Amino acid sequence: MFREDISEYVAQLQLHMTLQARNLLPTLTTATNSREQLLHETQANIEKLVSRQRL
Repeated sequence: MFREDISEYVAQLQLHMTLQARNLLPTLTTATNSREQLLHETQANIEKLVSRQRL
């Protein structure tokens, strides 16, 4: 029971952090330079890695 509660909490926290991170970055349509493009690519790669982790 406790482990399931922790897993659910971590999943909710990851979702919250992902949504918060998206609010901190400019949208993809406004990525006009290589720095912004790199930020978006890095964020997408991190989200993929996090979503594939097993708890």
